[in-house]
Amino acid sequence: MKTVLALGSNLGRRFQTLQGAVDALFDAPGLEFVAASPVYETDPVGGPEGQRPYLNAVVVAETTLEPHTLLERAQSTENAFGRVRDVRWGPRTLDIDLIVVGEEVCADEDLTLPHPLAHDRAFVLLPWVRADPEAELPGKGRVAELLAGLDQRGVRLREDLKLQEPD
Repeated sequence: MKTVLALGSNLGRRFQTLQGAVDALFDAPGLEFVAASPVYETDPVGGPEGQRPYLNAVVVAETTLEPHTLLERAQSTENAFGRVRDVRWGPRTLDIDLIVVGEEVCADEDLTLPHPLAHDRAFVLLPWVRADPEAELPGKGRVAELLAGLDQRGVRLREDLKLQEPD
């Protein structure tokens, strides 16, 4: 199944954390790297005032993992990079969101698929369309068309940063 993961960091060594997360996510069976987007620096959305800008990227992969197993891997990776969950939409060393996992639809207390806010987040859609120009968000439409209707001013390409494919 094709899966899309959105990564973000606004604490610590942001780029090194994103690269470390990519390496860690693909360090076990069940997830095969397809593509990584360019890295973007983005203004914080929601949460407390005064946060540092985020670095954001999207990774496209093929997976044989069930969605909740993939979520566990993502959360384990966040924890390995010191993720603390004390303030909603607060600053974080690493955030990994499952955007889509194939055509899976899920809505329970732990996981909602497709991601319920992805269609309204330029910091997710812009990297996603750069990694997969033909991408579609199930139930919402083509990512490029969704992105065209969003304000993208707070999302800036970082040409000096490039995620490497995991070893």
